[in-house]
Amino acid sequence: MAVKPLGARVAAHREEAVEKTKSGILLGEAKEAPNYAVVDAVGAGVKNVKKGDKILFKQYAATEIEVEGKEVLIISEEDVLATI
Repeated sequence: MAVKPLGARVAAHREEAVEKTKSGILLGEAKEAPNYAVVDAVGAGVKNVKKGDKILFKQYAATEIEVEGKEVLIISEEDVLATI
């Protein structure tokens, strides 16, 4: 089941956190989830973001839901700060 956001909202997912740097240094677990995600779907009112974009969004702006065992973030386009 795919999530289809309505209005000016996007559906996105967080990428897996990097556990090791390119030079092989192991990183500890982050205390907070990162504020960036990859866009899976966009609503009809979204103008500046498209599917596949990596976005940076305001902290605590996303509504988190679980669909078929996967975490999906619903974010209003006005809470998207930038594409990366």
